[in-house]
Amino acid sequence: MLRMRKRIAVVALALAGASVVAPPANAGQAPGKVMAYFADWDVYARGYHVKDIETSGSAAKLTHINYAFGNVTNGGCAVGDPWADHDMPYDAATSVSGQADSAEPGALHGSFNQIRELKKLHPKLKVLWSFGGWTWSAGFTEAAKNPAAFAESCYRLVNDPRWAGVFDGIDVDWEYPNACGNTCDTSGPKAFTELVKALRAKFGRQLVTAAITADGSKDGKIDATEYGAASRYLDWYNVMTYDYFVAGASPAGPTAPHSPLRAYPGIPSAGYYADAAVQKLRRQGVPSAKMLLGLGFYGRGWDGVTQKQPGGSATGPAPGTYEAGVEDYKVLKTKCPANGRIAGTAYAKCGTQWWSYDTPETASAKAGYAKSQGLGGVFAWELSGDTANAELLRAIAGRC
Repeated sequence: MLRMRKRIAVVALALAGASVVAPPANAGQAPGKVMAYFADWDVYARGYHVKDIETSGSAAKLTHINYAFGNVTNGGCAVGDPWADHDMPYDAATSVSGQADSAEPGALHGSFNQIRELKKLHPKLKVLWSFGGWTWSAGFTEAAKNPAAFAESCYRLVNDPRWAGVFDGIDVDWEYPNACGNTCDTSGPKAFTELVKALRAKFGRQLVTAAITADGSKDGKIDATEYGAASRYLDWYNVMTYDYFVAGASPAGPTAPHSPLRAYPGIPSAGYYADAAVQKLRRQGVPSAKMLLGLGFYGRGWDGVTQKQPGGSATGPAPGTYEAGVEDYKVLKTKCPANGRIAGTAYAKCGTQWWSYDTPETASAKAGYAKSQGLGGVFAWELSGDTANAELLRAIAGRC
């Protein structure tokens, strides 16, 4: 099977017109890192709290958690949601420790205190504060004008005495340096390198990581930035190998899996698959061990679809609980069970809806791919999308 996977990967790269880069000598070793994001807004409508990381069994499987998101504004780092992050009090029933938050003046509350309690139960667990994300990445353009000042601001906030012991480092999620995401940046190809260089100088031995594009297309977002040069200052990259094809961008279709591992005949955009990004980053000089493969704990879907196989037309995004065209895995597994596979991921046609998402089987296989390629591990966006007993996370950790 391993030989067959390698042959498939070579064919996929050939379809994309890319040169093949041989897996590193350490391919096949255990990646080690199993990371997942916890979003601060989960405590509201989703009703997902830090305690759920423990009761689901996720905490025992994770090596790292990224807390999302801190804001990037006025050239520095800022708290994203003060109430959810450090002010909201927890009672005994909803807290990790089984004890209500202290009522003493100045006592830490919110998810930060819950994370601190979680780390007491799992002393080896590391937590990073992630800044930026799709909505707040516009602030990086200003931050890139004075990287040293940005790094100083972030260091003071991450290591604020009010939440001492909560964070072990910083993650930057700039979408996207010298390219366009929610907004467009024109800071130049060296801006990202200078930014993370300043962070490393300030944070020293603390962890410094970055979530980056997985656009493996010719002259795409990876080509717009010197990710290879910047990697020397980072512990690893979280390569966001998901959201390649979404109904919001193509409401009429064609339907396509949002997180393909490999190319397939008829893929709407060349280079829009995980292996293309991994190989391109490797060619740019990013060490394999400094790449974590990304998985989504959610699906992307279209409505008004008559064709089961990918490539069908649609009338718009499928309805979702919180956002059209998006739904958690824990909902989709029963609402629209997977009945097809393509390019290393799964899809489902139920009624007029068409969804793509990873199942425990495909998630496990992706973790196996990461291991075979000598990658540093896997990560997921984000914990609240998994089942109450962490089906997806357990499947991933079982291969790492």
